[in-house]
Amino acid sequence: MTKSPKPAAPKRAAKAAPKKTAPKAAVAAPAPTPAEIVGQVGASVSQTLERALDPLTAALKRAGLRRAQKDADQGVPDSAKREAIQAAKPAAAGAPGKPGLAVSPLAVPFPTIPPIAGVEIATGRAGFYKHAREDLLLMRFAEGTSCAGVFTRHGVGSAPVDWCKRQLTATKGEDVRALVVNAGCANSFTGKPGADAVRRVATAVGKRFDCRQRDVMMASTGVIGVILDDSKITSNLRLVEAGLTEDAWASAASAIMTTDTFPKGAYATALIDGHEVRIAGITKGSGMIAPDMATMLAFVATDAAIAPAALQTLVSLYTRTTFNCVTVDGDRSTNDTLLLFATGQSSAPKIHRAGDRRLADFREKLEAVLLDLALQLVRDGEGATKFVKITVNGAESPLSARKIARTIAESPLVKTAFAGEDANWGRIVMAVGRADEPVNREKISVRFGDLYAARDGLVSADYDEAAMSKYVKKAEFEVSVDVGVGKGSATVWTCDLTKQYVAINGDYRS
Repeated sequence: MTKSPKPAAPKRAAKAAPKKTAPKAAVAAPAPTPAEIVGQVGASVSQTLERALDPLTAALKRAGLRRAQKDADQGVPDSAKREAIQAAKPAAAGAPGKPGLAVSPLAVPFPTIPPIAGVEIATGRAGFYKHAREDLLLMRFAEGTSCAGVFTRHGVGSAPVDWCKRQLTATKGEDVRALVVNAGCANSFTGKPGADAVRRVATAVGKRFDCRQRDVMMASTGVIGVILDDSKITSNLRLVEAGLTEDAWASAASAIMTTDTFPKGAYATALIDGHEVRIAGITKGSGMIAPDMATMLAFVATDAAIAPAALQTLVSLYTRTTFNCVTVDGDRSTNDTLLLFATGQSSAPKIHRAGDRRLADFREKLEAVLLDLALQLVRDGEGATKFVKITVNGAESPLSARKIARTIAESPLVKTAFAGEDANWGRIVMAVGRADEPVNREKISVRFGDLYAARDGLVSADYDEAAMSKYVKKAEFEVSVDVGVGKGSATVWTCDLTKQYVAINGDYRS
């Protein structure tokens, strides 16, 4: 989570692929243009990318999203696990995240993530927080690793975001060797001093790893307007580097937490031309979560061999159906970063085109991993007690449906009704109308699960207040709206807005 200063899951695979012991030599890829590597992920760009894929890709994308949601729904902890999570004590000293926050009642367990060949991970304490906790993440990648990224479209941005976008353009996403992430300082709105701090960290890491500074990716999260004290990172590099290991995904997820109450990760295996590859990822974020992108940091790695241009196409496309479909409070961060690394250390052949049919299973599993991570952000929404899926149908276009769904999901009146377990469908109708999108008032319908609150522009003839009140007492439920003008549809996931959200943000910097 990134804040301003005061003045001054798919179902996680249980089967692990056999560990690769010998690195595979990287194959030179045709040099793509910089625009293919880094670009804004607007709706028009996403549509262009989707059309660039072959018909099988689009079909699998839709099927993969449905399967991912089904798996995520089936992967909810059973009642015993949920009771244990709800009864969790506030974080103790030395624990990740902000002290005093109880674990979200919607939390899911961190999955078992085996090593990803070509990825080494280490964490440490740089001291960006007053309390004792790890707040520094270092990743080292095998030579020849491809990288692609999607970043915030926030008008202010941040020094680490600027750095990554510039270096990915310069390198065309080829041979990225390291990632450095710090929690506790966003290094945003810090001008040239902030940019210089990022450069000094990249230079120091490059010297230690015998690579160029532009081969080092950077990310930060924390308070806006505070210049990164890079000495806290560079002075700890030797100690942190000594702890590099292939098996530290859980520690990595914990080190990047801010107001998160549980570490977030996802894992899957896929087949490429008959060869098994692994995909693993972590993310952080619980507040200032809104589409385009959700405010968060996310880092995903695979041992597949995929050319940078193809990797960029995939991450841009699937961000649209995952991280851009969740919202907690409607605010957008200055530091949003999603980086995807492909080490090429599996036995699978190198793929140069995102629409290659050999990549079909990988595309589906990658989207599933990204969706799993995105949904965990909502489950850890600051103060959240309800996980809500909002679907809009019958809109003029998918874009129109998405805007209506977002308006519902981000309405304070709707979200507080969810918190009060009040099936106040009138507030949903209010939100639909103020989205300023085409709707047919005489055909609007509103459902809570399978229960109709309104149908064809009127209160439903079988309206049952007691049944709906019982339904919204669940920790997880669905709201569906049909606006009756076309065939466009969209889904957005959100949470409720509680007093705890106010409390967390009221003393964020204390």
